[in-house]
Amino acid sequence: MTVGIVLVSHSAELAEGLAEVAGQMAPNVAIRPAGGMEDGSVGTSFDRISDAIQAADSGDGAVLLYDLGSGYLTAETAVEFLEGEQADRVVIVDTPFVLGAVSASIAANVGMDLRGVIGAALEARTANGPGGVRSVDELG
Repeated sequence: MTVGIVLVSHSAELAEGLAEVAGQMAPNVAIRPAGGMEDGSVGTSFDRISDAIQAADSGDGAVLLYDLGSGYLTAETAVEFLEGEQADRVVIVDTPFVLGAVSASIAANVGMDLRGVIGAALEARTANGPGGVRSVDELG
């Protein structure tokens, strides 16, 4: 078993695309997209998130990542409805959506426990890419 990943997005396509990218680097991890509304419109769905949690959590826990603040609110509601031990092993993490998802997925794929996967996702908050402006002070 491994820690699962749930990708909460307002867009089904965004969640599915990110699951595809992360899955290329973490083929042994249950990465479940939970994007958009049931009718195909933009938004976040309590039911889609709840279903994704159940599919991703094989007993080792699941990490939920979200794209925007209202996605967090819907994810938080879904987690609040969990019962028993599952409520303790499903964690919402505040991290950059794409880099956090990839980092968390790789950590889960190499067998890290829930704390390790959360740590990997959180490290994405301060990861430096190859370049670009990192501060408005750099603009002069």
